[in-house]
Amino acid sequence: MRKLSVLDPRRDSLAEVSRGCVANVSAKASRFVLPLPLAARGFAPHVFLSTFLMVSSLAVLTGCKKKEVAAPPPPIVEVMEIKTTNAPSSVEFIGQLDSPQNVDVRARVEAFVDKMLFTEGTEVKEGQPLFKLDDKPYQERLAAAKGSLAEAKAALNKYDKDVARLMPLAEKKAVPQQDLDNALASVDVGKASVISAQAKVESAQLEIGYCDVRAPVKGLIGAKQVSMGDLVGKGQPTLMATISVLDPIWFYCNVSEVDYIHAESEIQRTGKHIEDLPVGLILANETKHPDEGKFVFIDRAVDTKTGTLRVRAQFANGKKTLRPGMFGRIKVDLGTRPDSIAVPERAVTELQGKNFVWAVGSDNKVTQRSVKVGGQLGENLLILEGLKPGERIVVEGLQKVREGAPVEPKTAAEIAEASTPPTNALTKTGRE
Repeated sequence: MRKLSVLDPRRDSLAEVSRGCVANVSAKASRFVLPLPLAARGFAPHVFLSTFLMVSSLAVLTGCKKKEVAAPPPPIVEVMEIKTTNAPSSVEFIGQLDSPQNVDVRARVEAFVDKMLFTEGTEVKEGQPLFKLDDKPYQERLAAAKGSLAEAKAALNKYDKDVARLMPLAEKKAVPQQDLDNALASVDVGKASVISAQAKVESAQLEIGYCDVRAPVKGLIGAKQVSMGDLVGKGQPTLMATISVLDPIWFYCNVSEVDYIHAESEIQRTGKHIEDLPVGLILANETKHPDEGKFVFIDRAVDTKTGTLRVRAQFANGKKTLRPGMFGRIKVDLGTRPDSIAVPERAVTELQGKNFVWAVGSDNKVTQRSVKVGGQLGENLLILEGLKPGERIVVEGLQKVREGAPVEPKTAAEIAEASTPPTNALTKTGRE
């Protein structure tokens, strides 16, 4: 047993208790004095001592018994009665913006970059010149191809004349028929040579045209991927810039199978079509895009790896404020859900992925009840299952309640009225 030091305050407390008990024992034991006749008759001292000790023990137990502490009153909690209302039904999905057309401008021929004819990050028109490549080697190829074409045409012209000269002679048997046949074959070869040479000329002209790089579509062009003097198109088409069409713009998101089924059931309840549902776009800074969108594409199947369905919505973007790659979320208005139950978000606790509320019974005892939560309605949560109209739940003071323990339920109005002092008391205080 640990000894108490002289300065320990518990020592003084024990001493006071001991003195009190001893004083009480002495006072009670003083009543039990041995009567004089018994002493005179030779009453045994040890019997008297035993009697004294027994009486003293009873006096100590009686004098030092602790008083019982009264149980604390039930805690006061704020409650609300469950009522139904017509709540707006909506769902939200997180996704990313993308352009309907992200066109890569690539070099189609091998050449050096001579000029850059656009400003990065600006709007370009279809057919606008973007880059100028060195076309001197292709000009030489074109000239050579034109020369070959001229030779082929000249040869064909000679073959035609040979046929024209040999034809009447062959009819008169003045020349062998074989000479005429060879001349006719030469004409066919000459025609083929002309076609081949013409194709080479067109190919050279096409390559020269590829040296003049133009915008294939109208849109916003990004940063250049090459610089002046770079060799492009060697081995593979080199990416030079990217143009994105921004109006309209698309929003892609992945919808879970459960959310898709829920949305479909709500659509069937209201009798609407999914392409007619108004879709709002909320950006990363919580601002709403001024133009409403609509769904334009739902994938044919659920991805078995993620359990989601790919969905696309389309929004107008006349001011070009929305850019590909931006994150946001869409809010789909599913109409109005009648006879809905909404409770404050602070009244719902989440534990291991499940949601609970504290329900107050008719005997003012609380029990924890599991509920199914729907969407967010401002500061409230939509309750789909677990609560009925007329029931009461705890809104404030959740930390005070225990399973099956009684509480003193009060509404917010009753708590506010109890915390407000009477008017006369305020007046009296002011006078003092």
